[in-house]
Amino acid sequence: MNTRNILNTIVIGTAILLAPGLLNAATEPGTPKKPNIVFVFADQWRAQATGYAGDPNLQGKTPHLDKLATEGIQLINAVSTLPACTPYRGSLMTGQYPMTHGLFVNDAPLNPDAVTIGKLYKQAGYDTGYVGKWHIDGHGRADFIPKERRQGFDYWKVLECTHNYNQSAYYEGDDQTKKYWDGYDAIPQTQDVQRYIKDRADAEKPFFMMLSWGGPHNPYQTAPEQYKAMFNPADLKLRDNAKDSKKTRKDLAGYYAHIAALDHCMGLLMKTLDETGLRENTILVFTSDHGDMLGSRGEQRKQRPWDESVCVPFLIRYPNRLGATGRIIDMPLGTPDIAPTLLGLSEIPVPDTMEGDDFSRVFTGEEKAMNDAALIQSLIPFGEWSRGGGREYRGIRTRRYTYVRDLKGPWLLYDNAKDPYQQKNLIDQPDSAGLVKELDAQLTAKLKKNNDDFRPGTEYLKKWGYVLEKGKIKI
Repeated sequence: MNTRNILNTIVIGTAILLAPGLLNAATEPGTPKKPNIVFVFADQWRAQATGYAGDPNLQGKTPHLDKLATEGIQLINAVSTLPACTPYRGSLMTGQYPMTHGLFVNDAPLNPDAVTIGKLYKQAGYDTGYVGKWHIDGHGRADFIPKERRQGFDYWKVLECTHNYNQSAYYEGDDQTKKYWDGYDAIPQTQDVQRYIKDRADAEKPFFMMLSWGGPHNPYQTAPEQYKAMFNPADLKLRDNAKDSKKTRKDLAGYYAHIAALDHCMGLLMKTLDETGLRENTILVFTSDHGDMLGSRGEQRKQRPWDESVCVPFLIRYPNRLGATGRIIDMPLGTPDIAPTLLGLSEIPVPDTMEGDDFSRVFTGEEKAMNDAALIQSLIPFGEWSRGGGREYRGIRTRRYTYVRDLKGPWLLYDNAKDPYQQKNLIDQPDSAGLVKELDAQLTAKLKKNNDDFRPGTEYLKKWGYVLEKGKIKI
């Protein structure tokens, strides 16, 4: 399908969703109030970096997330399908794979007519709000974003992208005056969401709020001093696959300081939900857009196919339907699955435009986990990955294995149960031939389902009209 046909499909889908029946379905008198949603996601927070996940450097230092893990559900195999900022956010909003929505490189613009979760929740009678980093507008990282490009979100305190956390700008609503958060931005952003929640505690309409923090993405050394003081680089225990160096230790100490600060922010939100009496009927999610290699395998940042890059934390609490059991689900979950699953938990119809799966009944325990693998991919290397020997790839992350092929053929195979630090590539081992064949068949089936014939990245650039210069795109 060419780009024009894809856009036409999206526009038609939007027109269908605007039908009066859907608009009125959630607001008829006498119907139970639908759940509120507070969806919190960080930037570049790898799955391994929490106390509850076993990071020895964070034991006792992420108490609020550790508590949330015991109160809700922990997805231990959640992956970022294309582990980079804009691609993840495009899939989060649309429930589609990057090849469909077109945001397979950073700073690409999401079609204003896309069918997105913001629009769907608004059409279902929700107040909608977004605070923090956006990064799917594609019209300049510091520029004002007009209402028609906000994808259904009404309450709006947003900047396209910044990592200057202590002098962090934003635009409020339709005011084109650039404003600044006071101090370390995640804290006042969280306080703003607290006020949003309190103001709607007794409202008849439910709300859908997304809070997007910039940390713990580098620069690593800019967290508040009280959190930096919690981590001495010399005392850190490195992952077994990380090269020990002063830089690695310094980066990790700063990374953990951001994490401790954000854990404090998560605690503020949890406290507000308790105090307002909204805890039981609120879907609270904590996750991240992708991970960070941070010296593991000698690599930095994201886009890589290894676990430190693709695996992300994912916690969800919704006492009214999920209970409070501290349950662990090991089913792989991909980025496109998030939107349809949230809609399913909210009893809002999932549109045909979404390619991900609705796993809400798996979350509630009504169905057994049915997904054996989540797709991971890079359509074309960009940014640091393009400068660091990056390549196009398609792969799957199962409960146990990581299997990846590049344009030349099978590339990586890891048994993550026996080799959790992915230090032994089994792809050329004679006794792995049967496993490679089995996993390759799984990957081929997923690609066929998504009409992905795995072509060179330059073809996708041409299809979408992007130009890549020095690792960055020009629209």
